[in-house]
Amino acid sequence: MISLTRRQLVAAASIAAAASLAGCSTTNQTAAVAAAVPPTPPPEKPLVVADLGGPPKYKDMYAEVKDGSFTVPSVRLGQINETFLRKSVTYATSEPPGTIVIDPAHHFLYYVEEGGKATRYGVGVGREGFVWVGEATIKSKQEWPDWYPPKEMIERRPDLKSEVVELQSGLGMHGGPHNPLGARAMYLWQGDKDTLFRIHGTNEPWSVGHSESSGCIRMINQDVMDLYEKTQVGARVVVLPSKGAQPVKLAGQ
Repeated sequence: MISLTRRQLVAAASIAAAASLAGCSTTNQTAAVAAAVPPTPPPEKPLVVADLGGPPKYKDMYAEVKDGSFTVPSVRLGQINETFLRKSVTYATSEPPGTIVIDPAHHFLYYVEEGGKATRYGVGVGREGFVWVGEATIKSKQEWPDWYPPKEMIERRPDLKSEVVELQSGLGMHGGPHNPLGARAMYLWQGDKDTLFRIHGTNEPWSVGHSESSGCIRMINQDVMDLYEKTQVGARVVVLPSKGAQPVKLAGQ
Protein backbone atom coordinates (compact mmCIF):
# COMPACT_ATOMS: atom_id res chain seq x y z
CA MET A 1 0.00 0.00 0.00
CA ILE A 2 1.34 3.46 -0.93
CA SER A 3 1.66 5.89 1.98
CA LEU A 4 1.29 9.63 1.26
CA THR A 5 2.67 12.36 3.47
CA ARG A 6 0.52 15.32 4.53
CA ARG A 7 2.48 17.54 2.12
CA GLN A 8 1.69 15.16 -0.77
CA LEU A 9 -1.99 15.05 0.18
CA VAL A 10 -2.22 18.86 0.20
CA ALA A 11 -0.45 19.01 -3.15
CA ALA A 12 -2.89 16.48 -4.57
CA ALA A 13 -5.78 18.56 -3.29
CA SER A 14 -4.34 21.64 -5.01
CA ILE A 15 -4.20 19.77 -8.31
CA ALA A 16 -7.78 18.60 -7.84
CA ALA A 17 -8.82 22.20 -7.24
CA ALA A 18 -8.27 23.04 -10.90
CA ALA A 19 -11.13 20.69 -11.76
CA SER A 20 -13.58 22.13 -9.24
CA LEU A 21 -12.73 25.81 -8.73
CA ALA A 22 -15.22 27.07 -11.27
CA GLY A 23 -18.01 25.41 -9.31
CA CYS A 24 -17.66 27.80 -6.35
CA SER A 25 -20.14 25.42 -4.80
CA THR A 26 -21.87 25.55 -1.45
CA THR A 27 -21.11 23.41 1.55
CA ASN A 28 -24.04 21.05 0.96
CA GLN A 29 -23.24 20.55 -2.70
CA THR A 30 -19.60 19.68 -2.14
CA ALA A 31 -20.13 17.41 0.86
CA ALA A 32 -19.96 14.30 -1.31
CA VAL A 33 -16.83 15.56 -3.05
CA ALA A 34 -14.63 16.55 -0.14
CA ALA A 35 -15.34 16.92 3.56
CA ALA A 36 -15.04 20.45 4.91
CA VAL A 37 -12.26 21.11 7.41
CA PRO A 38 -12.24 23.54 10.35
CA PRO A 39 -11.18 27.13 9.63
CA THR A 40 -7.45 27.81 9.50
CA PRO A 41 -6.32 29.42 12.80
CA PRO A 42 -5.44 33.10 12.30
CA PRO A 43 -1.84 34.32 12.67
CA GLU A 44 -0.76 35.46 16.11
CA LYS A 45 -0.82 39.14 15.10
CA PRO A 46 -4.07 39.96 13.26
CA LEU A 47 -4.52 43.18 11.32
CA VAL A 48 -5.26 46.16 13.57
CA VAL A 49 -8.39 48.02 12.60
CA ALA A 50 -10.82 50.21 14.49
CA ASP A 51 -14.57 50.39 14.04
CA LEU A 52 -15.97 53.78 13.09
CA GLY A 53 -19.15 55.35 14.42
CA GLY A 54 -21.85 53.73 16.50
CA PRO A 55 -23.27 50.22 16.22
CA PRO A 56 -24.64 49.46 12.73
CA LYS A 57 -28.35 48.80 12.35
CA TYR A 58 -27.90 45.20 11.32
CA LYS A 59 -31.61 44.40 11.10
CA ASP A 60 -31.99 47.07 8.43
CA MET A 61 -28.69 46.23 6.76
CA TYR A 62 -29.59 42.56 6.38
CA ALA A 63 -33.33 42.87 5.84
CA GLU A 64 -35.20 41.26 2.95
CA VAL A 65 -34.40 42.90 -0.40
CA LYS A 66 -36.54 42.97 -3.53
CA ASP A 67 -34.12 42.77 -6.45
CA GLY A 68 -35.76 42.71 -9.86
CA SER A 69 -37.81 39.54 -10.18
CA PHE A 70 -36.05 37.91 -7.21
CA THR A 71 -36.15 38.37 -3.45
CA VAL A 72 -33.11 38.14 -1.21
CA PRO A 73 -34.34 36.81 2.16
CA SER A 74 -33.44 38.52 5.40
CA VAL A 75 -30.42 37.15 7.21
CA ARG A 76 -30.89 35.24 10.44
CA LEU A 77 -28.35 37.21 12.41
CA GLY A 78 -28.17 34.59 15.15
CA GLN A 79 -26.54 32.21 12.66
CA ILE A 80 -23.55 34.51 12.03
CA ASN A 81 -20.84 35.75 14.36
CA GLU A 82 -21.27 39.53 14.60
CA THR A 83 -17.55 39.90 13.88
CA PHE A 84 -18.27 39.03 10.25
CA LEU A 85 -21.06 41.52 9.66
CA ARG A 86 -20.40 44.64 7.57
CA LYS A 87 -18.58 47.50 9.26
CA SER A 88 -16.87 50.77 8.39
CA VAL A 89 -13.35 50.62 9.83
CA THR A 90 -10.09 52.52 9.83
CA TYR A 91 -7.61 50.59 7.71
CA ALA A 92 -3.96 51.45 7.12
CA THR A 93 -2.83 50.28 3.69
CA SER A 94 -0.71 51.49 0.79
CA GLU A 95 -3.38 50.26 -1.64
CA PRO A 96 -5.36 53.02 -3.39
CA PRO A 97 -9.10 53.53 -2.89
CA GLY A 98 -11.16 51.11 -4.95
CA THR A 99 -8.85 48.18 -4.25
CA ILE A 100 -10.23 45.00 -2.69
CA VAL A 101 -7.98 43.36 -0.11
CA ILE A 102 -8.87 39.86 1.07
CA ASP A 103 -7.48 38.47 4.33
CA PRO A 104 -8.27 34.73 4.21
CA ALA A 105 -6.66 33.99 7.59
CA HIS A 106 -9.20 36.18 9.35
CA HIS A 107 -12.09 35.75 6.89
CA PHE A 108 -12.32 39.44 5.98
CA LEU A 109 -12.61 41.41 2.76
CA TYR A 110 -11.74 45.11 2.78
CA TYR A 111 -12.96 47.62 0.20
CA VAL A 112 -10.38 50.40 0.47
CA GLU A 113 -11.79 53.92 0.69
CA GLU A 114 -10.45 57.48 1.01
CA GLY A 115 -8.95 58.81 4.22
CA GLY A 116 -7.55 55.59 5.65
CA LYS A 117 -10.95 53.94 5.84
CA ALA A 118 -12.47 50.76 4.45
CA THR A 119 -15.68 48.81 4.46
CA ARG A 120 -14.97 45.43 6.01
CA TYR A 121 -17.04 42.37 5.16
CA GLY A 122 -16.92 38.84 6.52
CA VAL A 123 -16.23 36.18 3.90
CA GLY A 124 -16.01 32.44 3.48
CA VAL A 125 -12.76 31.21 1.92
CA GLY A 126 -11.13 28.05 0.58
CA ARG A 127 -10.70 24.98 2.72
CA GLU A 128 -7.30 23.33 3.16
CA GLY A 129 -5.66 22.68 -0.20
CA PHE A 130 -7.82 25.33 -1.89
CA VAL A 131 -6.34 28.49 -0.34
CA TRP A 132 -4.61 30.91 -2.69
CA VAL A 133 -2.52 34.08 -2.56
CA GLY A 134 -1.79 36.72 -5.15
CA GLU A 135 -3.35 39.49 -7.20
CA ALA A 136 -6.13 39.59 -9.75
CA THR A 137 -8.37 42.01 -11.61
CA ILE A 138 -12.13 42.09 -11.76
CA LYS A 139 -12.71 41.32 -15.43
CA SER A 140 -16.51 41.39 -15.30
CA LYS A 141 -19.49 41.46 -12.96
CA GLN A 142 -22.88 39.75 -13.16
CA GLU A 143 -26.18 40.07 -11.35
CA TRP A 144 -27.83 36.75 -10.49
CA PRO A 145 -25.17 34.80 -12.39
CA ASP A 146 -25.62 31.35 -13.88
CA TRP A 147 -23.60 28.55 -12.27
CA TYR A 148 -21.65 26.00 -14.28
CA PRO A 149 -20.47 23.08 -12.12
CA PRO A 150 -17.36 21.39 -13.57
CA LYS A 151 -17.93 18.19 -15.52
CA GLU A 152 -15.93 16.30 -12.90
CA MET A 153 -18.28 17.50 -10.18
CA ILE A 154 -21.35 16.35 -12.11
CA GLU A 155 -19.72 12.95 -12.63
CA ARG A 156 -19.10 12.63 -8.89
CA ARG A 157 -22.52 14.01 -8.01
CA PRO A 158 -25.11 12.30 -10.23
CA ASP A 159 -27.87 14.08 -8.28
CA LEU A 160 -26.75 17.36 -9.86
CA LYS A 161 -27.93 16.13 -13.27
CA SER A 162 -31.50 16.83 -12.26
CA GLU A 163 -30.60 20.42 -11.28
CA VAL A 164 -28.70 21.52 -14.39
CA VAL A 165 -29.91 22.35 -17.88
CA GLU A 166 -28.23 23.27 -21.14
CA LEU A 167 -27.32 26.98 -20.97
CA GLN A 168 -25.36 29.18 -23.37
CA SER A 169 -22.01 28.02 -21.99
CA GLY A 170 -22.84 24.40 -21.19
CA LEU A 171 -24.66 22.51 -18.47
CA GLY A 172 -25.52 24.81 -15.61
CA MET A 173 -28.10 26.33 -13.31
CA HIS A 174 -29.96 29.55 -14.04
CA GLY A 175 -29.29 32.45 -11.71
CA GLY A 176 -31.69 32.85 -8.81
CA PRO A 177 -32.10 32.59 -5.04
CA HIS A 178 -31.18 28.88 -5.01
CA ASN A 179 -28.09 29.28 -7.19
CA PRO A 180 -24.79 28.69 -5.31
CA LEU A 181 -23.32 31.95 -6.67
CA GLY A 182 -26.02 34.02 -5.01
CA ALA A 183 -27.15 37.49 -6.05
CA ARG A 184 -23.90 38.80 -7.54
CA ALA A 185 -20.57 37.56 -8.85
CA MET A 186 -17.32 39.30 -9.74
CA TYR A 187 -14.92 37.34 -11.94
CA LEU A 188 -11.20 37.36 -11.15
CA TRP A 189 -8.63 37.28 -13.96
CA GLN A 190 -4.86 37.60 -14.19
CA GLY A 191 -4.01 39.28 -17.47
CA ASP A 192 -5.96 37.43 -20.18
CA LYS A 193 -6.41 34.29 -18.07
CA ASP A 194 -9.45 33.42 -15.98
CA THR A 195 -8.32 32.32 -12.52
CA LEU A 196 -11.66 30.46 -12.15
CA PHE A 197 -12.06 32.22 -8.80
CA ARG A 198 -14.99 34.53 -8.07
CA ILE A 199 -16.20 36.85 -5.36
CA HIS A 200 -19.85 35.91 -5.06
CA GLY A 201 -22.91 35.70 -2.86
CA THR A 202 -24.18 32.58 -1.17
CA ASN A 203 -27.49 31.05 -0.19
CA GLU A 204 -25.72 29.71 2.91
CA PRO A 205 -24.85 32.92 4.80
CA TRP A 206 -23.95 30.91 7.90
CA SER A 207 -20.87 29.62 6.02
CA VAL A 208 -19.34 33.11 6.10
CA GLY A 209 -16.46 33.22 8.55
CA HIS A 210 -15.45 29.64 7.72
CA SER A 211 -13.07 27.86 5.35
CA GLU A 212 -15.30 25.57 3.31
CA SER A 213 -15.22 26.70 -0.33
CA SER A 214 -13.24 25.47 -3.33
CA GLY A 215 -11.27 28.71 -3.37
CA CYS A 216 -13.91 31.29 -4.28
CA ILE A 217 -14.69 34.15 -1.90
CA ARG A 218 -18.29 33.90 -0.73
CA MET A 219 -20.26 36.71 0.93
CA ILE A 220 -23.67 37.31 2.47
CA ASN A 221 -25.94 38.32 -0.43
CA GLN A 222 -26.70 41.75 1.04
CA ASP A 223 -22.95 42.33 1.41
CA VAL A 224 -21.97 41.19 -2.08
CA MET A 225 -24.69 43.46 -3.49
CA ASP A 226 -23.21 46.39 -1.55
CA LEU A 227 -19.67 45.57 -2.73
CA TYR A 228 -20.89 45.08 -6.31
CA GLU A 229 -22.26 48.62 -6.46
CA LYS A 230 -18.99 50.10 -5.17
CA THR A 231 -16.59 48.07 -7.29
CA GLN A 232 -15.58 49.00 -10.81
CA VAL A 233 -14.67 46.54 -13.56
CA GLY A 234 -10.86 46.57 -13.68
CA ALA A 235 -10.53 46.91 -9.89
CA ARG A 236 -7.45 45.33 -8.35
CA VAL A 237 -7.90 42.46 -5.92
CA VAL A 238 -5.13 41.52 -3.48
CA VAL A 239 -5.31 38.24 -1.57
CA LEU A 240 -2.99 38.28 1.43
CA PRO A 241 -0.81 35.32 2.44
CA SER A 242 -2.28 32.74 4.78
CA LYS A 243 -1.40 29.26 6.00
CA GLY A 244 -1.07 26.80 3.14
CA ALA A 245 -1.83 29.38 0.45
CA GLN A 246 -0.47 28.80 -3.05
CA PRO A 247 -0.30 31.06 -6.14
CA VAL A 248 -3.04 30.57 -8.71
CA LYS A 249 -2.34 27.83 -11.25
CA LEU A 250 -3.56 29.15 -14.58
CA ALA A 251 -4.38 26.94 -17.57
CA GLY A 252 -1.31 26.37 -19.72
CA GLN A 253 1.18 27.05 -16.93
